[in-house]
Amino acid sequence: MKRWDINQGGSAGMTPLIWAARYGHEEVVRLLLREKHIQPDRQDTNDGRTALSWAAGDGHEGVVRLFLGSQFVDPGSIGRRWRKASQVAGLLFGRRYVNPDSSSKSGRTPLSWTAGNGHEGIVKRLLRRKDVNPDSSSKYGETPLSWAVGNGHEEIVKLLLERKDVNLDILGTTYGRTPLSLAAGRGHEGIVKLLLEREDLNPDIPDTKNGRTPLSLAAVRGHEGIVKLLLEQEDLNPDIPDTKYGRTPLSLAALRGHEGIVKLLLGRKDVNPNSSGKSGETPLTLSAENGHDRVVELLHARHPRRIRPPDPRPPPPELMILSHRNHRLSIPAVWDEWRFVRAGPRCLFVLGFQFFF
Repeated sequence: MKRWDINQGGSAGMTPLIWAARYGHEEVVRLLLREKHIQPDRQDTNDGRTALSWAAGDGHEGVVRLFLGSQFVDPGSIGRRWRKASQVAGLLFGRRYVNPDSSSKSGRTPLSWTAGNGHEGIVKRLLRRKDVNPDSSSKYGETPLSWAVGNGHEEIVKLLLERKDVNLDILGTTYGRTPLSLAAGRGHEGIVKLLLEREDLNPDIPDTKNGRTPLSLAAVRGHEGIVKLLLEQEDLNPDIPDTKYGRTPLSLAALRGHEGIVKLLLGRKDVNPNSSGKSGETPLTLSAENGHDRVVELLHARHPRRIRPPDPRPPPPELMILSHRNHRLSIPAVWDEWRFVRAGPRCLFVLGFQFFF
């Protein structure tokens, strides 16, 4: 009678042990691990993930504890004599070492999966192991810290930051963002605080996609609390333009109409309120073009431009400008500060921009 292969994979190379581990069937996993020919480190054929990787990623701590138990010892962690004895035992009983740091096809380890999915207890268990690299990166450059930060798992970020061998300035390869950039861009204020407590952090590293710093990402997305935290850093430059458009954090905040952030940035002496991008756009023209009249007033109050003498005639009750993006801008308070030239019955030029109304 032909013996059934306990390690045979079915759909996508999923063995019985992988299925049981993935769905958290602890008793089934315990029974399978008692089989002398079991291969606990077998990978599926689709993702290249082991049973431990699936259990860790899906938060089955009891199953993870079984895999990390003493019956599966790393042959490289014991003495030469005992290592040879363990190899003989492996031949006799078919047991294989469970690698707690095995990589899937995407380069993600069990720690990466469980950190990204927010399973604190399993993260603690894995970080206690000397054979687990807390800074392993996937083929896209994401580390366990990057995954925890990106998904907002603050407690797991704390655990990872307790390790001094975690690199805070590593760049992901997809957008080239550091953990601080991820946290700032996604609005995870508590995580930003944790990261800024580390002395080995560089707060000004731009991403590789648009060349935007953490401050720029927070400013453009309206995360005012994070902008405040970043501006408190003595070694931060608040006026770095991005590499794609040449826009500073102030320009990006003005573009999106984030009034509170514009106020914070205008309160800094080292922020240029008239910085221009690659197309010559300034914070004032960007806010005017997009209909953010309160931001226009803030910028104008910081750096008024007396381009022509005040018009002695009383201005209309309200000047409404309709931009080419169909946003209306009300600027009755700054009528005398704007240079305008009539160029036809339905066209007005304001600060070099053409608006139709």
